[in-house]
Amino acid sequence: QVQLVESGGGLVQAGGSLRLSCAASARTFSMNAMAWFRQAPGKERELAAAIRWSTTYYADSVKGRFTIFRDNAKNMVYLQMNSLKPEDTAVYYCAGGGKSWFEYDYWGQGTQVTVSS
Repeated sequence: QVQLVESGGGLVQAGGSLRLSCAASARTFSMNAMAWFRQAPGKERELAAAIRWSTTYYADSVKGRFTIFRDNAKNMVYLQMNSLKPEDTAVYYCAGGGKSWFEYDYWGQGTQVTVSS
C-alpha cells in the first residue's frame, strides 16, 4: 500500500506564500500522475494542481499563483502557493497513482491551510 504524507500547511496572511510537501512511500516516477486537491468547509473536494511527467494541470482559480513540481529522486511532490487569498483556505490533499487528471488511487491525510484577510 502506498502512503502519502503531507506537510507544510499552516496559517498565513493574505498575499503570503506557503510550500506544501508530499512524501511518498513509493517511487514517484512510477506513480503516473500526482496531484494536490483541496476541500474548503462546506464545499466539495476540487483539483487544484496535477503533474504527469513534465505536463501540468491547474485549476483556473490557482493559475499563475500555484506551482506543482516533483522530485523523483526524493519521492516528493510539492505545491508552491504564492499570493494566497482567503478563498484558498482549505484542507489540501496529496494524491498519487493518477489514472487521469481527476482519478487517483492513493491519498494522504491532508494538511490545513488557513489564509487570513
